[in-house]
Order: sequence, then C-alpha cells, then structure tokens
Amino acid sequence: MSKKISVIVPTYKPQKYLWECLDSLCSQSMAGGDFEVIVVLNGPKKYYEYSICKYIHENPQICIRYFYSETPGVSNARNLGLDHADGEYVAFIDDDDYISESYLLELYEKSNRDTIGLVYPYAFNDGNPETQLKYSITDEYERCVAKGKQSHLRPKKFFSGPCMKLIHRDIIGERRFDVRFKNGEDSLFMFLISDRMKYVDFTSRDAIYYRRFRENSATTSIKPVSEMLSNCWQRFKVNTKLYFSDVKNYNLRRYLMSIMGLIHIVISDVIIARIK
Repeated sequence: MSKKISVIVPTYKPQKYLWECLDSLCSQSMAGGDFEVIVVLNGPKKYYEYSICKYIHENPQICIRYFYSETPGVSNARNLGLDHADGEYVAFIDDDDYISESYLLELYEKSNRDTIGLVYPYAFNDGNPETQLKYSITDEYERCVAKGKQSHLRPKKFFSGPCMKLIHRDIIGERRFDVRFKNGEDSLFMFLISDRMKYVDFTSRDAIYYRRFRENSATTSIKPVSEMLSNCWQRFKVNTKLYFSDVKNYNLRRYLMSIMGLIHIVISDVIIARIK
C-alpha cells in the first residue's frame, strides 16, 4: 500500500457541500502525498461527473481518485471505495460534512493495528455553522477523552457509524457494508468489524469532524412505522447471526449494546413518527 490513509467520500447528486468537504481535505496539515481521497459518485452521472473531474483537475496538490457506480446507495459507494483503497488506514467522510486541518495527521498519530483513533465531533444545523448543537457523540468524547487509550467498548456512541475515526485495513479486511439495508447499515458494519477491535485513543479537540444536519436528508427523514420495524427486525437477525457465528471473538457486551441500540431506535422513531 502506497499511502498512509485512504479517505472515502461517497456522493449522490452532489451539491455545494461536496466542494466544502473536498476543500477541507485539500487543506490538511498531513503531507498531500501521504493520503488519497476516493470520491465515489453513485446514481445519476450527468453534470455531476464533469464537476467532480473539474475539481480534481484544479486541485492537483492532493491525490483525488474518482469512481462511478450507477447503483445508488451509500453502502455500495463505500464498498467500491474500499475495493480501490491503497491506504494502510481508512477514513470515511460524508459528502455534506467536513474536517479541520489537523484531522488526518492527529488521527494517524493515535491509530494502529488494534487501536482506532477518534476525533472531536462538532454538530451544527445547515446554514448555521457558528452555533454548535448538543450532540451525544460530542458528550461521549468529553466523557472519555481524559482517560486516553482505553477499551473500544467504552465510547459506544462513536460506533454507530464509520465516520469520525481512522480504521486500520487489517481490522476491516475483506468485510464490506451490507447493501441490503438502507438504514442502519453503518452500525451493522461497525459491529461486523468489532471482532478485531481492542482499543480506542482520542485526538485533541483541534482535530474536528464537522457534522452537518440537514432537513430531509437520508438520516433525518421519517420512514413508515412498518418499514422501520421490519428494518430493525432484519438488523437484529443479522447482528445475532454474526455474534453466534464467532462468539469467541465477538464481544457479548457489544452485541447487547447493539440490540439495546436497536430497541432505542425503534422507540424513538415510532414516537417521532406519531408526533408528525
């Protein structure tokens, strides 16, 4: 592998947010030759591909590689990125989020084959980046950061998805995101690779993942109750099958946390759906 880090950015019908995301990668304090950015466009191609290729041509200071898949879906896009990644480590960034200048360098200094580096999350509403929102993963950072390197079981909220962290390729191996799911695939993937996790370590507060909340985004849209219940039931079956396929390496506590997380999601989503 020729790069230290591969940064995978999936994008679907990209808007101006993508350029802000890529600009933040172009501004990294880590040397441009030490990492690559893999942009995976999925779904519609017309107009979007030209804009991405134009950006790449105008920003040669870092290595940006472009791939296209006509199949929509963030899991499919991330899997394609993993298939082409050359880095020793992998970082995932959503196309409507962005990162601080020291993000990659600090993560690299905190990560190794059995330790996942975690950063400071900063959540904000789209159009109002100056006002930081209360965010459960930020609270988790504040609760755990002073203890330094620790068990991966402690900061559980960080493992609801693949962003805000740096993961060694040995931990991921040949495992991929489950494309059968449109919701909850992030947490499923994190449980899938948890059998090779041991520790986490935290960067300083200068290494920031800026998490943008947008109305009507895939993560905030409300699904029918029947669809939510069916999705959670299928995820429960997959999680359970994974755990019992290798109880020696999958941690019981993490498995139970994942099930409790599913129950919490069902209750919260049903309440929100009823209110709306």
